[in-house]
Amino acid sequence: MKLQELIQNIPVKAIIGNKDTDIIGINIDSRIVDDGHLFIAMRGTQTDGHSFIDKALSKGARAICCETMPEDAPEYPDVAFILVDSTEEIAGKIATRFYGDPTKKLKLVGVTGTNGKTTIATLLYQMFRKMGHKVGLLSTVCNYINDEAVPATHTTPDPITLNRLLGEMANKGCEYAFMEVSSHSVAQHRIAGLEFAGGIFTNLTRDHLDYHKTVENYLQAKKSFFDNLPKGSFVVTNADDKNGKVMVQNTLATVKEYSLRTLCDFKGRILEDHFDGMLIDFNGMETAVQFVGRFNASNLLAVFSTAVMLGKAPEETLRIMSTLKPVSGRFETIRSPKGYTAIVDYAHTPDAIANVLCSIHEVLNGRGRIITVVGAGGNRDKGKRPLMAKEAVKGSNLVIITSDNPRFEEPSDIIRDMMEGVTYEEQPKVLTITDRREAIRAACMMAQANDVILIAGKGHEDYQEIKGVKHHFDDKEEVHKVINNNL
Repeated sequence: MKLQELIQNIPVKAIIGNKDTDIIGINIDSRIVDDGHLFIAMRGTQTDGHSFIDKALSKGARAICCETMPEDAPEYPDVAFILVDSTEEIAGKIATRFYGDPTKKLKLVGVTGTNGKTTIATLLYQMFRKMGHKVGLLSTVCNYINDEAVPATHTTPDPITLNRLLGEMANKGCEYAFMEVSSHSVAQHRIAGLEFAGGIFTNLTRDHLDYHKTVENYLQAKKSFFDNLPKGSFVVTNADDKNGKVMVQNTLATVKEYSLRTLCDFKGRILEDHFDGMLIDFNGMETAVQFVGRFNASNLLAVFSTAVMLGKAPEETLRIMSTLKPVSGRFETIRSPKGYTAIVDYAHTPDAIANVLCSIHEVLNGRGRIITVVGAGGNRDKGKRPLMAKEAVKGSNLVIITSDNPRFEEPSDIIRDMMEGVTYEEQPKVLTITDRREAIRAACMMAQANDVILIAGKGHEDYQEIKGVKHHFDDKEEVHKVINNNL
């Protein structure tokens, strides 16, 4: 693509050099720049891409997009230097154009909120595949182009990767794509240039304050996703969350609400709840599903609402919903021959822990104890650590506080922060075991028939990140080891 065509309608302050050059690739990572590429120098949270302009030039970059013009730019007459106010804001728009405006060729639906994004996006992907459509998925666990898996590294990829994946989806005939939209991706303009057919709001509680600093900033990042939806698109928003109406105050999209509590466009009820599944009623139609808990019923209702808004018959949607299975690491149950149940869940915020424990209580109904194993990630929002411990203690008979992904922090420091949420009176019901493997083993050893062990925080993750190194670790594997050893 010609450079002039690529930057058409981009607010450019100045251009030096060859404007008529052919661009065969675009990158924000200088390490993968090749001959004929456009390098976009972005100022990240860790590094500044402007420091790598020379490296990109040495590898054959034919155009550089930057916020500060290099002093030696005139020394490269065959290279175009494009000066803009914000490379972060235009990277997505350039990528969208380079990859052929993929969201004009398929219907893209974004899911945002603190909890439930992965479950909702994945179940929509699975449902529409079962309906016979070619579908793409962009999620925390894994990306898919039809049935082809593409490993995921972020909840929402960088704008170049995102548009490349969407371009591949469009080229391979995908009619729909469902993606998680993180607050980071909105704030960092990773989704700029994409055209969404619809958006889903799940809920909003405290998370990512290490980045957003305040809950208000976090809320505004989520809200701006809906503010920017085009006329002709739709939103399904959770009426059971106090922020559900706030999110759609300024949207041009058609707004529909879903709720398990009040009458609205899409109304749901749990008729029966077991550890093997639920009997639910959505808009007066009953079906059995292989999911557990009120929060999952809310997620399923969001899936149902979205499918109907995309033109699917409610009856057919519910029929296929009854065949869907839980997403990896989301309320996955493991039964022990000794009669206890272990539940592995990705819950890593205070609200998520409270929701999962509430669902366990509703099903358990006092017939056994709840033992919770929980930790908190290192180098992330420290303020939520005591709140996570507080919710775990409030909803459990016994709590074991342990490591999660300590990253570059000392596990003992993280555990100490969590213990600040435990009162003196609650301390007898709390153990601290730094080694996560030993913590899981201890919980299984203490569990009796009818007890439930909640192992929270990591879910689908199969590693522990310690001092910058990822070590293989899988909560589900650890539970199975204990069970297989008859412990």
